[in-house]
Amino acid sequence: MPKHVVVVLSEPFEGQDDAFNDWYENTHIDEVLSSAGIDSGQRFELTAEEGMKSPHKYLAFYEVEAESGENVLAKLKETRGERQQCDAFNRKTAGMWVFTETGPKHERENS
Repeated sequence: MPKHVVVVLSEPFEGQDDAFNDWYENTHIDEVLSSAGIDSGQRFELTAEEGMKSPHKYLAFYEVEAESGENVLAKLKETRGERQQCDAFNRKTAGMWVFTETGPKHERENS
């Protein structure tokens, strides 16, 4: 089955970073993994940028194997009600994209 990555760019409401980060790290990622069949997930915080200024401070990166990217997105939508929501999460500014592998993973050789 093809490998996919789900990329989520998100932002809490102003002044809600602590509640947002606590929910995302201690509740949300584990619920996504258990309810949507995602293999792994990790979050990142923007610490440097060049060019266009990012409107998002946080990125979540999930890995999954599935028949298609559409199936991944459908499963995430289908299971959304099984996951706790967070009032600190600004859904209006969030975006989610599914990317499908186009070739093998390249890794640096150990020297």
